[in-house]
Amino acid sequence: MKLLFAHGWGFDRHFWTPLAALLPEWTHEIDDRGYFGAAHAPAVEGPCIAVTHSFGTMRVLAAPPPGLVGIVAINGFERFTAVTGRPGIPPRVLDRMARRFATDPRGVLAEFRKTCGASEAFGEIDAEPLAADLLRLRDAAPALRDLPGDVPIVAVHGGADPLLPPDMRAATFAGSRVHRIEHAGAGHLLPVEAPHLCAAAVRGIMAP
Repeated sequence: MKLLFAHGWGFDRHFWTPLAALLPEWTHEIDDRGYFGAAHAPAVEGPCIAVTHSFGTMRVLAAPPPGLVGIVAINGFERFTAVTGRPGIPPRVLDRMARRFATDPRGVLAEFRKTCGASEAFGEIDAEPLAADLLRLRDAAPALRDLPGDVPIVAVHGGADPLLPPDMRAATFAGSRVHRIEHAGAGHLLPVEAPHLCAAAVRGIMAP
């Protein structure tokens, strides 16, 4: 069994370091969208569990590997923006971010990361994939029905997530085979804030 790690918008493969260190039993395939350097899209063969964060969940749902047997979606969602009958972030928020990003990409990224709770500095950015994925974050809505088989999902959320309001968290993965875990005091960076909880969720989905 392999673990496929997929990070969210504004982060990279190094985001997973604390959590990956707690899961040495399995082979790790860690993707990178190339926001801060070279992109890496691992070709995952055989059975795998996807461990996703935030927008990384949407990315895996849009192109699930053929051997996918489970998803641990941390601070994750299948759609970010609100539509009729479905809670989410108002699309105008993403419209405003996209307009500002066109002229001040570092400023928009820094503000977003600060909102998430990430205070560390970041290096040179590649604005092109960041801009493209910001639009995907606004517009995309990968279908859960496209998952291979009856893939179980463990949804791990923070009760104090500054990005995802309670009604949005509760509505994620509706109609799928989902088990929900919530850390009452945690925010949007659970793999960093509570890596042991996330590791337990991964081990839990592996349990027979």
